[in-house]
This record gives sequence, structure tokens and C-alpha cells, in this order.
Amino acid sequence: MSLTPMLLEPSSREIADVDLVELYFERGWTDGLPVVPPTQDKINAVVQALGGDADFVECKVAPRWGALTREVLAINMVMAGCKPEYAPVVRAALLALTDAPFNLNGVQATTHMASPLVIVNGPIAREIGMNGGANAFGSGNRANATIGRAIRLIMLNVGGGRAPDLDKCTLGNPAKYTYCVCENEEHSPLAPYHVEQGHAPDQSTVFAMAAEAPHSVTDHHCNDPEGILDTMCSAMSTIASNTAVLSGHCAVALGLEHARTIAKHGWTRNDVKSYLWLHSGNRFDALSRGHRYGKVYNRNLPKWYKREPDSRIPIVESPDRVHLFVIGSDAGRFSAFIPGWGHMSTPILRPIVGASMISGDRCADGRCKLSPG
Repeated sequence: MSLTPMLLEPSSREIADVDLVELYFERGWTDGLPVVPPTQDKINAVVQALGGDADFVECKVAPRWGALTREVLAINMVMAGCKPEYAPVVRAALLALTDAPFNLNGVQATTHMASPLVIVNGPIAREIGMNGGANAFGSGNRANATIGRAIRLIMLNVGGGRAPDLDKCTLGNPAKYTYCVCENEEHSPLAPYHVEQGHAPDQSTVFAMAAEAPHSVTDHHCNDPEGILDTMCSAMSTIASNTAVLSGHCAVALGLEHARTIAKHGWTRNDVKSYLWLHSGNRFDALSRGHRYGKVYNRNLPKWYKREPDSRIPIVESPDRVHLFVIGSDAGRFSAFIPGWGHMSTPILRPIVGASMISGDRCADGRCKLSPG
């Protein structure tokens, strides 16, 4: 369906005669919650924040391969309740999600409950008031909530990822409304994630990973890195997640109290990731169930893993596939493990840029002209 020009500012007669919120429900343009009717002034403000030219195509969104013009991006942002200054973050997230290795087509259509997790680093998180502290994954922060919601609305309205048609998710996941946070760089005892990955501290970035919801990791007992991380390893080593049986990538959100205890003993990010990789995992016999039901899990694991009953099967192939963030408030010895979707999707880290100049292609990257549709 086309969102323009039908979503533009209504006439005074239409305002009097039509309940726009109900109209958008009827036309299937919402995520199940009421949306903000997008007036032309609000749309224009977002388009200008993106660099102007409403018809410029930022990317194409799977699985329907709809063209995400700046006007359509703006409409969905306004409907989600975003401010114009959030535009660079939303755009960077969508460019990450539509990068080929992320495999948005698969994420949108899978029967698994994976949803794109977006984590922002750098100055822009503070500038727009994002929350990486208390209740970061929960409600109450406009930037977190509406940026994540705008991403989901675009996945629905432009990508066509609606259940039960193209979205085949068996159970769903509350993160499929909104799943966007920032790292708590201000209070973290460790260098920020994007700095670890080679970016300058003053460069803002967006990280995107197909993920399950956070799994709580509670440890009020241990006061050293090994004890805390052994608790995390126990959460990582369940055989119920896609990560355990399909490898790929995962994320760890260290709460501040846990992070400070670990850092106090001189441990680095690399130390933490290496420990988690080395000491999590399962026996091959546990994953394969002794081949009682065939060899499907044997086939999905990397070829270089041993297939002997007592062989250790790591949760992911290397420490670099454990993506570590420090998130949360001062109080509470809680952290979280976030399983990924599996080897079918690769996380993407992108720099966030402001108003973007128009290229001769009229397309943010030449590949969008070659994409299906």
C-alpha cells in the first residue's frame, strides 16, 4: 500500500469528518497502538533533518522491498512520535538493517521471535536524551521508545512484515514493538562499545542485531569477575536458544554494579568476552540429543567443531561474536544475556551522520537500485 499522499495533512473538512487515528487503524498502518497523524509541517521538519529532497530513496526494505524515501521515513517517524532530531539515528538503523549481511528478509519472515535490537553509542545518545540507565529496556523514555517504534513501523508499512502474511513468527515478542537503547557510557567503567570497535569517542554509531528479548542474569553473591561471569555463562549455556544450536552472535548487557566489580579487578572488555566464550557452551551430546532424533543440529554447527559426545560446543564461534555493552542503573546486581537469531544474520555497526547530501544516484547506496522490486 502507498503511504503517500494519503497520510499528508488532511483538509479542514476531513478533520471534522474523520477520526484519523481510527482511520489509520482501519487501513493497517499502525503497530497495534494509536499513531500520531502526520501533518505536512511535521513531515517537512523530519525531511529537512535528513538533508532535504523528500523523494530521495534511502534504501529498500525487505521482504516486500518497498522504497524508503525520505518522505516515507518521515511519515513513519512522525506516526511513531519521534522528534526531527532523532532522524539520523532512525536512518542509520534502517541502513544497518537493510545491509545485506543482516538479512532483514529472513528476520522479517522467520518463525523465530527475533527482532532487530538497536544500541546507540556516542554523543548523539546524550544529545537526544536516550536512556541507557535505569529501566533502559523498559518504558518511559521518548527517544528509546519512538526510535524503536519508527523502525518497526517502517518494517511493517514499507517492508510488509505483518503477521500472518509475511511475518511467520510463531509467538512474537514484546521487543517487536520497540527495541532500542543506548550504552551507559557516562557511568561505565569500560571503554564504550564503539570505541572498542575502532571508532572515535566523538563519533556516534548504531549497532543492530537480530535478537531475542533480554534474559535476566541475577548475581547478588559473587564479588569477583570469575563468579559474576560464571553466572552469565550459566544463562548463556541453555540449549533452548537459537544461539546455542545455530551459533552466530549474541549480546551481553552488563549492569553497572557487575561491570564495576569486574573492572575493579583490572579486567578489560576482551578479558570478559574471552572468559564468556571459553567457559560457556554445551557438550555436543546434549545438543544433538545423542542423535536420537537425527542429525539436524550436527549439520547446522560449524564444520570445524568436533562431533564427539564429550566435545565442547561454544555458544558462538569466537569471543568477537560476544557483543558486550554496559547498560543499566547504579542499583542492583543484575545483567542480561541477549541471544541472537543464529548464523543466518550478521550484526551491523554503522556511523550515524547528520543531514546527508544527495548523490547523483538519488539513492543512498547504489545497491538499492539493484534490489528486487
